[in-house]
Amino acid sequence: MAALSPADMPSPPPAALRILGIGASAGGLAPLEEFLARIPPHSHMAYVVVQHLDPTHKALLPELLQRTTPMSVRQATHGMPIEPDCVYVIPPNTELSVVDGLLNLAEPMEPRGMRLPINVLFSSLARAQGEHAIGVVLSGMGSDGTLGLQAIKAVGGLTAVQQPDTAQFDAMPNSAIAANCADIIAPPGELPVRILNCLSRAPTPSASGGLSTEPEAETEPESTPLQRILRLLQQRTRHDFSLYKPSTLHRRMARRMAIHEIATLSLYVDFLKRNPQEIDLLFKEVLIGVTSFFRDAEVWQYLADTGLPELLARQHSEPHLRAWVVGCSTGEEAYSLAMIFTEALDKLPRPHGITLQIFASDLSPDAISTARRGHYPADISSSVSAERLARFFSIHGNGYQINRDIRDLVMFAQQDVVLDPPFTRLDLISCRNLLIYFDQSLQRKLIPLFHYSLRTGGVLLLGSSETVGRNTQLFAPIQPKLRLYLRQENVQNRDIRLPVKSFPPLARIAKELPVTPSDSSSHTHDNLQAAADQVLLQVYAPAAVVVNDEGDIVYISGRTGKYLEPAAGKANWNFYAMVREGLRTPIASALRQASNRSEPVSLQDLQVQLPGGGTQSVDITVQALREPATLRGMKMIVFRDIAPAHAGQPDKNRSKTATQHTHAKELQQYQDEIQTLREENRASQEELQSANEELQSTNEELQSTNEELTTSKEEMQSMNEELQTINAEMQTKLDDLALAQSDMKNLLNSIDIAILFLDHNLNVRRYTDRASKIINIRESDIGRPLSDLTTTLQYPELNDDALTTLSTLAYSEKQVPASDGRWFTVRIMPYRRLDNVIDGVVITLLDITATKELEQALRKDLRS
Repeated sequence: MAALSPADMPSPPPAALRILGIGASAGGLAPLEEFLARIPPHSHMAYVVVQHLDPTHKALLPELLQRTTPMSVRQATHGMPIEPDCVYVIPPNTELSVVDGLLNLAEPMEPRGMRLPINVLFSSLARAQGEHAIGVVLSGMGSDGTLGLQAIKAVGGLTAVQQPDTAQFDAMPNSAIAANCADIIAPPGELPVRILNCLSRAPTPSASGGLSTEPEAETEPESTPLQRILRLLQQRTRHDFSLYKPSTLHRRMARRMAIHEIATLSLYVDFLKRNPQEIDLLFKEVLIGVTSFFRDAEVWQYLADTGLPELLARQHSEPHLRAWVVGCSTGEEAYSLAMIFTEALDKLPRPHGITLQIFASDLSPDAISTARRGHYPADISSSVSAERLARFFSIHGNGYQINRDIRDLVMFAQQDVVLDPPFTRLDLISCRNLLIYFDQSLQRKLIPLFHYSLRTGGVLLLGSSETVGRNTQLFAPIQPKLRLYLRQENVQNRDIRLPVKSFPPLARIAKELPVTPSDSSSHTHDNLQAAADQVLLQVYAPAAVVVNDEGDIVYISGRTGKYLEPAAGKANWNFYAMVREGLRTPIASALRQASNRSEPVSLQDLQVQLPGGGTQSVDITVQALREPATLRGMKMIVFRDIAPAHAGQPDKNRSKTATQHTHAKELQQYQDEIQTLREENRASQEELQSANEELQSTNEELQSTNEELTTSKEEMQSMNEELQTINAEMQTKLDDLALAQSDMKNLLNSIDIAILFLDHNLNVRRYTDRASKIINIRESDIGRPLSDLTTTLQYPELNDDALTTLSTLAYSEKQVPASDGRWFTVRIMPYRRLDNVIDGVVITLLDITATKELEQALRKDLRS
């Protein structure tokens, strides 16, 4: 499990402004509005919104979101300071990130269709805010946001995802959920409440380094809630975290408790018992690691310039240079080592005959799976030089794929460094930023394990905050500042004990307790006896291994390199895969015999081929173990070397010589038959290899075609998302216009005035209900010329007057009688648009019949 060192871990002060990043794509407008509408106006957080936008289209998103929230909604500009209770929206054709508390805008590095702006924002939040970062993924197509959420989760931040069945497009939420990087999954309207509750209920560290919880009923160490949680983890996952630093465990548990709104560790224990899947999530939470290519550039520069050339110069007897990356996480460090190994080999004169093999192990199966794929996002270009990208990577999809020649140098395996057998005969061990998570008792047991695994002249590389501690007799510093150490020989310290001393290792290692004062003289004899026993075991005990029923090695004693060797390919700790030629068949037979016998099975004078050439005679004893109960059902295999015979031995019995001669002939016959079978097998393998090469060639062509289709699909998908966003904005505008049109129609009809709207060709554009009672017009007449319409007005010049007004822009107003005896004031005026363009005329017909009748009545009175 590789993780950030304390120096790398960003951690803003408690009073720092919290920034919540929101990522959305197609179908994201509605959930964005719903999310912002549920945020209280004074949450004291800032909100940064990134949506996939058409780079050529002006965005309407800020004004649309402003209608749903009382907070200020602003379009982001470069260098804009971030203020609380404000919403910042990404502009089109940009990438938005947070740097030093300011908004940073940059031109997209990828072409249209390959851009992942949500990942850019979330990754910057992880760097800037650390465990205070918050990321939210809403509706959208594709997988943008998943890598960003993983970065936030890796530094201890909070992640939330829209519930997929509430999203118009569920690809982005489903991608984040499938990657196990969603802490909260809920509909968009519930997400703000869940997030704020999680932040308000997050447990805080107490003075003792634990969580501030309610008083616990139990006071004995073995029954504390933390111990119960660790036991649940061990029962379900096999891995014991009891020797991890409590501060690390408490911090990871605090996140899970806050997500589920659980206040105390006791309640969390009950929750774990009721929900076994939460144990799996907690296990992954504890194993979260962050790594990158060529992290701590000074270390890699020294290895490339000095460290590796010196190691390669010492390779005389062994042509294989072997390295072990402990806690490799997702593989970046292992591949970095493979790259500089390759570069160092290129500087050697050819032919040099040196081969490389890197073992990379981690406790997390998900991390190992990612490392084996060797596919990394495009942003690794910030840590990998352009030359290395061109040489060791190929562009694949929206990221980079490690090349096959580098991938074949690394062998990944899921392994617990304190429980599983170690890799041996190594030249370099890299264990960076792993020991900081273990307490001192476990650290002091792992350093001797690394010493045991290294060859003479081997190098140990630790993290920037780690040292070998008191084990200075095992390792001497090469570059103390860079944490590089050289393995020391002729170690005399008799107190060194490996973690495999007890079986299984962690299950029997207890936490170191304070030493109580006592009379040391009472233990003098016991200490002398233990020390003497230790020396005898080191000097005289033969090499041995313990295997289970499946043949997997569970314990190693002494140096077994003469008899066992890790097999090439995927890491395999099975005895049958590791045992050297000449021993596999007889030992396999002896293991079967020992299962049904109480006494050991002995094999005499077997020949084994040594790594450096030559042979070694060895006697082997195989015994089934029945006591103690821990070892019941297992078998122990003990190797004893036989010294070569000296000249001057007594004459041998002739009959014995004849028997041996007969056996030699039979052995030669069997070897000839085996050789024939091997040749036939080799011929079959060559034929299969030829067929495999043809299939590989075809597969590469299909892969190339598939990559082209994938690129085209991603471009089309991106454009489709942009169109979906524009469509959502336009639909909102259309709804607004439809509402405005409805309001206008009701307004015109309510004033009870006849109004006729004509376009610049004097065709009917719109009319009120009152106008239809004067002019013979109906809905189907929209677009007809005014001259085609009949009216009750005695006004044959109506069309001519409308043309005059349109051409001169002069108002026209006349009083005109109607055929039914009514009188109307006909007012003709230009139709002026908001952009001050004349686009027709408006004819208003005002009924003045009552006024005319009154006027006529007054005239009659005056005449009379």
